[in-house]
Order: sequence, then C-alpha cells, then structure tokens
Amino acid sequence: MTTSHDTDPPLLTLHAAVVLLGALFAGSVTGGLSYLGGVPAPLAVLAGLTAAGGAVAGLRSLIR
Repeated sequence: MTTSHDTDPPLLTLHAAVVLLGALFAGSVTGGLSYLGGVPAPLAVLAGLTAAGGAVAGLRSLIR
C-alpha cells in the first residue's frame, strides 16, 4: 500500500543541493577571508554573496 507522501517529488534534487552547498561554502570562504584581510564587514558580506552567485552559475554547469 502506497501513501501520498511516497509519490511527492523531493523539495530539492541531489544536484541542486550539491550546487547550493558548494556555493554556500565558496561564499563563506570568500567573505571570511575578505573580512580577515581588513575589508569592512558589509563589503565582506557583499563579496561573499557575489562569490556565491558566481559559484552557483559555475557549479551548475560543472556538476552534471
């Protein structure tokens, strides 16, 4: 007997989860190193967000 939750699609595919985790890691490293390098905190956050956005685009095409 199957239930309705067995047929529901996953919230995120494995590919999407790996890409987003990789982007989160890249953005965190970039922002953290920027901050430790003397960049003010708001600019370090912007650097991390920019790196994460670029990583999503790059990792999406690399991980297939």
